[in-house]
Amino acid sequence: MTDAQNIWKAILNELELTVTRANFATWLKCTHLIEALDTTLVVGAPNIFTKDWVEKKFNEQILKTAQKLTKNYIKKIEYKVVSPAATKNIVAPNVSVEHFIAQKQAVQQASQQQTNSDLSARYVFDNFVRGKNNELAHAASVAVADMPGLRYNPLFLYGGVGLGKTHLMHAIGHAILIKNPKAKVVYVTSEKFTNDYVRSVSRGTMEQFKQHYRTADVLLIDDVQFLAGKEATAEEFFHTFNELHQNNRQLVLTSDKLPKMIANLEGRLITRMEWGMIADISSPDMETRLAILQMKCREKNFSIANDVLHFIAEAISENIRELEGFLNHLTAYHEIRGTAATLESTKTLLANMYPQQQTTGLTPKRVLAVVSEFFDVSLNDILGQSRKKELVMPRQIAMFLLRDTIKYSYPSIGLALGGRDHTTAMHACNKVQSEISRDEKIKQNIQSIKQKLYSQSVSVS
Repeated sequence: MTDAQNIWKAILNELELTVTRANFATWLKCTHLIEALDTTLVVGAPNIFTKDWVEKKFNEQILKTAQKLTKNYIKKIEYKVVSPAATKNIVAPNVSVEHFIAQKQAVQQASQQQTNSDLSARYVFDNFVRGKNNELAHAASVAVADMPGLRYNPLFLYGGVGLGKTHLMHAIGHAILIKNPKAKVVYVTSEKFTNDYVRSVSRGTMEQFKQHYRTADVLLIDDVQFLAGKEATAEEFFHTFNELHQNNRQLVLTSDKLPKMIANLEGRLITRMEWGMIADISSPDMETRLAILQMKCREKNFSIANDVLHFIAEAISENIRELEGFLNHLTAYHEIRGTAATLESTKTLLANMYPQQQTTGLTPKRVLAVVSEFFDVSLNDILGQSRKKELVMPRQIAMFLLRDTIKYSYPSIGLALGGRDHTTAMHACNKVQSEISRDEKIKQNIQSIKQKLYSQSVSVS
């Protein structure tokens, strides 16, 4: 090992002590020194996403550490995309498989103390890929894991199906257990919370129910939107929330929409859900989807050509769960046959899994029904002539989605929306498109509606 390589190893050792374990494992551990040019270190990253992120977020810290270790001899750090397998145009593991095995073992050992926590060992911070779509949610989750009950309480994560809310929730639980194996971490879906409550009422075991949930150090509740309309369960959750919050016990909640947009949820619950930090997770951009695929390939120790990964990332754009599911299918297919994944085989498998593509099967009736349900307004109101503010935006979004998802013409959109003129449809689509670029709430609403449309469409294919 050269002196320069020793310096870089020392820099990484210092950084490992000063940044969070999740940040180090995700962004810094996979870097390597390419060369030392006098007072400049040239650092290699496995992909453009990692390069840009390290350069933007960690350069100042890296440079200060380098100057500290070299007595200010190093003046500059440069970054380049250089994969160990770059000459073959293949994405190879940059973090060892042993690393992921060790992480999983640490999680399992910590979880042995918590046999009832129901946390999945697959979901940890180390294998969560950050991007613009989830940056705030990830940062807030790491902060909560570092100081449960003291930073953001409750932490409310919202976004569409399969975007990583549950992953972050489980990762928080694991990180807390690794630091404090004796902590009582309870993970539960709102459906299970409801079933446990109903069962305790029918069996006369309410004290056991309260003892289980109200003594948790960390309570993680998934899909709280399903508590809406369940008055008795919501009442019990209200008291559980108060008990935990007053004693600085951490609550983490997830939903597919903002608290105030959950229909039939009590105002006092909405208020409490908004007390802490609210962070959204939107659909991942191309770079994030590609980074996710590369991370999963490293975990599986399975090499896939970059052009194949790009094709997958472009073909499956809305749902991370579907993205990972297809990658699992692809790797299993080729591992069984002992062959390499090619662009041709990938296209064939994708066509077999989604023979009609996601939007096939969508009809104007379905789009309107999902929009009506999402905004909790009647279909007649959307089709009607009322100009009330609470109806105009859902109506315009319905027009936009007819254009965006099933490529309806403006005259056809006008007819589908109660016989309106095509210019009305054109104006609505342009307005919504403009609002998306400047109103994060509207953007998130449309993404959530698309998630519902696509998941329904795939299920009937």
